[in-house]
Amino acid sequence: MASRQSAAKKAPAKKAAAPRKAAAKKAPAKKAPAKKAPAKKAAARKAAPPKPAPNPTGGVYKLVRALWLGVAHAVGAVFRGIGRGAKGLDPAHRKDGLALLLLGLALIVAAGTWSNLRGPVGDLVEMLVTGAFGRLDLLVPILLGVIAARLIRHPEKPEANGRIVIGLSALAIGVLGQVHIACGAPARSDGMQAIRDAGGLIGWGAATPLTYTMGEVLAVPLLALVTVFGLLVVTATPVNAIPQRLRMLGARLGLVHPPVTDDEFAEDDERYDDQWREALPASPRRRRAAPEEYDPDSAEQEALSERRSRRRRPAVQQPALDRPMDAVDVAAAAAAALDGAVMHGMPPSALVADLTQGVGADRGDRQDTGGQDTGGRGEPTPVPAARGKGTKGARPKQEMLKAEVADLTKPAPETARDLPPRAEQLQLSGDITYSLPSLDLLERGGPGKTRSAANDAVVASLTNVFMEFKVDAAVTGFTRGPTVTRYEVELGPAVKVERITALAKNIAYAVASPDVRIISPIPGKSAVGIEIPNTDREMVNLGDVLRLADAAEDDHPMLVALGKDVEGGYVMANLAKMPHVLVAGATGSGKSSCINCLITSVMVRATPEDVRMVLVDPKRVELTAYEGIPHLITPIITNPKRAAEALQWVVREMDLRYDDLAAFGYRHIDDFNQAIRDGKLKTPEGSERELKTYPYLLVIVDELADLMMVAPRDVEDSIVRITQLARAAGIHLVLATQRPSVDVVTGLIKANVPSRLAFATSSLADSRVILDQPGAEKLIGKGDGLFLPMGANKPTRMQGAFVTEDEVAAVVQHCKDQMAPVFREDVTVGTKQKKEIDEDIGDDLDLLCQAAELVVSTQFGSTSMLQRKLRVGFAKAGRLMDLMESRNIVGPSEGSKARDVLVKPDELDGVLAVIRGEAHP
Repeated sequence: MASRQSAAKKAPAKKAAAPRKAAAKKAPAKKAPAKKAPAKKAAARKAAPPKPAPNPTGGVYKLVRALWLGVAHAVGAVFRGIGRGAKGLDPAHRKDGLALLLLGLALIVAAGTWSNLRGPVGDLVEMLVTGAFGRLDLLVPILLGVIAARLIRHPEKPEANGRIVIGLSALAIGVLGQVHIACGAPARSDGMQAIRDAGGLIGWGAATPLTYTMGEVLAVPLLALVTVFGLLVVTATPVNAIPQRLRMLGARLGLVHPPVTDDEFAEDDERYDDQWREALPASPRRRRAAPEEYDPDSAEQEALSERRSRRRRPAVQQPALDRPMDAVDVAAAAAAALDGAVMHGMPPSALVADLTQGVGADRGDRQDTGGQDTGGRGEPTPVPAARGKGTKGARPKQEMLKAEVADLTKPAPETARDLPPRAEQLQLSGDITYSLPSLDLLERGGPGKTRSAANDAVVASLTNVFMEFKVDAAVTGFTRGPTVTRYEVELGPAVKVERITALAKNIAYAVASPDVRIISPIPGKSAVGIEIPNTDREMVNLGDVLRLADAAEDDHPMLVALGKDVEGGYVMANLAKMPHVLVAGATGSGKSSCINCLITSVMVRATPEDVRMVLVDPKRVELTAYEGIPHLITPIITNPKRAAEALQWVVREMDLRYDDLAAFGYRHIDDFNQAIRDGKLKTPEGSERELKTYPYLLVIVDELADLMMVAPRDVEDSIVRITQLARAAGIHLVLATQRPSVDVVTGLIKANVPSRLAFATSSLADSRVILDQPGAEKLIGKGDGLFLPMGANKPTRMQGAFVTEDEVAAVVQHCKDQMAPVFREDVTVGTKQKKEIDEDIGDDLDLLCQAAELVVSTQFGSTSMLQRKLRVGFAKAGRLMDLMESRNIVGPSEGSKARDVLVKPDELDGVLAVIRGEAHP
């Protein structure tokens, strides 16, 4: 039976194996998917689990579960909505709510501890507060009330919350631990009531481990140290400051005398300085009268007090940079800037708008770490009091007093030294009281804007341009000036700066302004600057810049006001440090306004004894408002030929000054003048000359092109010689032109005039002539300029200051009322050399007159023509031509070409009179 059954079992197996083998043999001829499909279906049939029997309670469970989840989701949504609403509240309301909550808890705890409050609330207070703090539960309401009052009074100081929490925790642990030990250190076996009557659970938890491990002898001092630490942390008192705080506490309680601080010393010094200044006569610069009495001790005390006040002048505190500004902060900053600009002449604080996370471009992780999110509000940045290029060159008061004393007590004359034979000085009036014009004659301006809707629109446009052209860059901030706003753009990693500069035209198209200037990079920053003109421009008043210079106590007479830069700081320049400046720009660009500001600045800050001026106005209408001011050394020159003579006189004056400097052994005119004031220089015995100080000589040429058209060689030679040598002699040039071409501003003039001020030009070539680089052709005019002082690598963009005609008239009238002008008669009169001329001409006077008449009437200067017309030889004709060249009748020789004739036919009579040695007709 067994064999049969086994055989029966093997038979179906063999039958089943036969089809498998057949299938295996046919498999290579079939595709792979066809082979696997039956196997998968079979596996799926085998893996399918059997259907469970229906559960009679399954429907009820699903229904209850669905209802529970629905209710939970609804309740969660309500609470999440409340949480989002709380987050949307103003931070001040959230802090007030927390303070009021603490105040309410303080009332509840006071009712539960100070009185016998019944009910569930009273039991909860007794269990929590009394159980935790033990006998000191009466102090918990007071502590909560103090914290609530602090949050209400000082909501703007959240940084101290962590410090206070740590300090109070340490204080509570230390005090309650000592109370627990003082009450016998009850254990848990003594019952909860015994722990409540001691230091509570906090005291039990702090004292029990210490007393168990080291005993009560060491546990009490350690807990006392914890208490002292908590007290110091709460009061923010370092250990080394404990004696000082104790002295201050004793002074408040009246137990000890208050200590005298350095600030009070400084206040006493300033008060003493004020009394001393009131007792002194007028300043030597404003009043040149010698004092009647002199006390050396008083002068020494004055110098000492001045040094103390200068040394202990309080430093200007800048606001924190990491605190975001809300609306109240912005209003306060604007009010402070307004007070400074209007009351004291200080510039408004430049507010840099931080746009790192608020303007739209998603910069990923790099943007998240770019700065604090301020929501698009501005943050104040520390700005120097002045953006000026001038330096402080005021003379100390004690040196002025010594100079006045030297006039009264002159020592015996020293050994005689040879003086320059032709040494002369400017004729100045003597004992005349002169007061400078008040700054109240100039109008005051308010603080500039720091942000407007136009700036936000430009930021959005720039961000859109970067996104469209797929440039990883973002606008992180901007500084708004009166005329243009400079937007700071930070680049992503591995982004070339050329990607931004190549988008200049696209940026100009996006912001709808053709005058876009890109600075790569901004000096001192790892950012690219894009300067875009403001649609709402602002005015820069001259009075504000001069008030800043007066507040900075810089009384150098050659410090002039220029305007305000892109960062909102006022720009000033010391002409004595420049030492010469070239001002150029097209018509209407603001060049004349700049010249008016320079002259007005000198009149407001300098007396005629400090600065004398030579004004050249070929246009005849630009500088007529300054006619008759006492600072002029000659009437305003309108004739170009007289201007050339005036420049030659300046060269002679420079030589005379250098003669004096060389004779007395000084290298600069300031040192020479100081030596005269100190009484160190004496004239030789028998000399009638009286040494006087040399004033600064400022020569302002309003239109250089007209001078270069009339006498180009003489003007260029005079300007080059002055600019090369006149710096140490106190002579400075201001050359202005509206045609900055290469034939007007020659290479020699550019090489010797290091400082440049370029206003808007009409072409790129003119910009290269002025600045030796492009940029001026993209300015927008009306005072928008680029200032490149001596030694600077890149020009500074600024908005030139503006002074009205009424302000100029008021300042000029004040100066005229103080003093009448004292002119020099030899400024526009050339050097007389009649004797040399007569010797040179000799017997050829008639021939020279004929030759001059012939050349001037025909306007053709040629040696061969003189040979033919006058029937003279080549040597005589060449000599006549040289004589006419020395008298500026013809120009220099240019090879085989005819010489230029420099005299017009209507001027022939005057030329012949000069040749004959007669008076000019």
